[in-house]
Amino acid sequence: MVSEDLYVSPEQVRVKYEFHNESDTDADALVAFPLPDITGDGDFMVAIPTEDAQNIFGFETLVNGEPVEAELHQYVFATNIDYTNYVTDLGIPLTPYGDATVKAINALDDATKQQLLHRALVIPMEYDQGNGMQTEYWPVWTLRSTYSWEAHFPAGETVVVEHKYKPSVGGTVAVTFLSQPYDGYDPAAEYARKYCTDQNFVDTVKKTLPNPAEPYGAPFTESWISYVWSTGAYWSGSIGTFHLTIDKVLPRNLVSFCWDGDVRKTGPTTFEMEAKDWWPPFGRELEILILNRQDPEPTVG
Repeated sequence: MVSEDLYVSPEQVRVKYEFHNESDTDADALVAFPLPDITGDGDFMVAIPTEDAQNIFGFETLVNGEPVEAELHQYVFATNIDYTNYVTDLGIPLTPYGDATVKAINALDDATKQQLLHRALVIPMEYDQGNGMQTEYWPVWTLRSTYSWEAHFPAGETVVVEHKYKPSVGGTVAVTFLSQPYDGYDPAAEYARKYCTDQNFVDTVKKTLPNPAEPYGAPFTESWISYVWSTGAYWSGSIGTFHLTIDKVLPRNLVSFCWDGDVRKTGPTTFEMEAKDWWPPFGRELEILILNRQDPEPTVG
């Protein structure tokens, strides 16, 4: 791979590759582009990229500037078991979020819902809207998505491949990593491992707390973005030139991510990195945390 130029924001992911066939024979290959796993959760939000069930990420591919049709493959897993056919046969959408999926689950008979619960595909959510306690079942399975297409690499030539899609962005309605450890889980340690939130970042967020004793009071919501960059290691050799741009969208937002090297702030919202003869980090994909600053409600008077 001669080069990879990657741009990531909550609104769009763009990546451009240059592949050079160094051999003296043409090569044809089935190329797969995996998207990050999406797991349903009763507590956290997951944004739906698009309403198109056949292309929920709005995925587009160009090869040497010409559009190429990619096929979407999707699979449902829970406890590392493939339940794709089971969920499909029940008429449930494969996406582990959204009103359509929740409605389809809760329209099933009680025995089937118990089977979904037994298979760890759903969890019960109890609530009271004034008519006593009610139970609704929410999907918590993992959706694995991969796009594939047939690629042709002429001998001795360079082929330019470009992808563009809207990422699925997870998040919360409050900052969670300032809270104390609970039930064997340490939010601060987990965020430091996953997003490299250093002490300076944490202190910056703490300064925004109206009350230091209330860690959930920071005026931010969280957005989480993942990108699978480890597939770059499957091609021959290292990536000649790797360039990465991360865009936090608004200047008042905060961003944290892991990168082994220099990071340059190149605009009000953009950060850029570059490396030569680069290998994706072993066992670590690109994970980005964006804290979205929430403006206070305007005073009326």
